[in-house]
Amino acid sequence: MTIPTKGRIITLSDGSAFSSSKDTILEDLEENNVTLEYHCREGFCGACRCKLISGEVDYTLDPLAFIDDDEILPCCTIPLTDIILDI
Repeated sequence: MTIPTKGRIITLSDGSAFSSSKDTILEDLEENNVTLEYHCREGFCGACRCKLISGEVDYTLDPLAFIDDDEILPCCTIPLTDIILDI
């Protein structure tokens, strides 16, 4: 069974929110004019790491960058549930 990832609500720590519609969370952030540093877009460098406050994500690629348990790499993640990010 495929879990739909489009239409999940992405909320930022500043209170802004939008619906997921792209292939990765980074693309959703860019679509909504949220500035986030990135370099590789494939989970290698870790430049885009941010804190996942709540919700669940899945990785589209296995990241090689080191991240803490409460961090995600938006360049290679999709939301499985509504999420809250601290950027």
